[in-house]
Amino acid sequence: MDVGARVSGRPWVAAVAVVVLGVAVTACGGDEGDGGGASASASASATPSVKAAENADDLAELDARMDGDDVIVVGDAKAPHTVKVYEDPRCPYCKKFEQGGAEALTGPVADGDVKVEYVIASFLDENLNGHGSVKAANALRASVEAGKFPVYHSAVFANQPADETTDAYTDDFLLKIADTVDGLRSSAFDGAVRDMKYRDFVDAAMKKFRADGIEGTPTVYVDGDKVTPEKTMYDEDAFEKVLRDAGVPGN
Repeated sequence: MDVGARVSGRPWVAAVAVVVLGVAVTACGGDEGDGGGASASASASATPSVKAAENADDLAELDARMDGDDVIVVGDAKAPHTVKVYEDPRCPYCKKFEQGGAEALTGPVADGDVKVEYVIASFLDENLNGHGSVKAANALRASVEAGKFPVYHSAVFANQPADETTDAYTDDFLLKIADTVDGLRSSAFDGAVRDMKYRDFVDAAMKKFRADGIEGTPTVYVDGDKVTPEKTMYDEDAFEKVLRDAGVPGN
């Protein structure tokens, strides 16, 4: 079990104690560490293989845009319901959400009933060392400009390494993931990834994460109400019920 990211800012022995005591930890801790946690594993010399987003065709129909300089929005601006998602690309529980509860969002977003606001944090780089979250956040912002954010966002999480201490989101790996998204690769996108064109976005999103008082990822709000218990975020049926209880029409 990978525990370094989930009890951020604490030494490894404390993290292990949590597991021994049987405490259920269901998110990646967002409090700032001092860089002294688990060391990031070296990325493999050869870029690992990648897979495409499973629901790419449906996601390709969704639109994404910026709201200010720190939030990425997917869906109709006039949608009556808003889901706000705080996540870090290296957080394994964010992947669990994206491949679980978040699956219930695609239909309502496509129908114009829900818009999703993403705040992409990068605290795990500081807690675990490395640059993967920052690089992934920058690439995700570049995919908004290219009109491919929903599919690329899903693909980035689909290719998250099994161990969050592995600093796998290199430029080459992020571009290889982009190869799975039709029409994403271009000189503009590639240059934005390699040159960290959207570093200002990365910094602004992290500032918003802290200013909003978020303590871990994923943190999800539906129409301003925090989703609890957290386990409902990781199951599509359970999260669909959360949406229905908030008044989102069913399919």
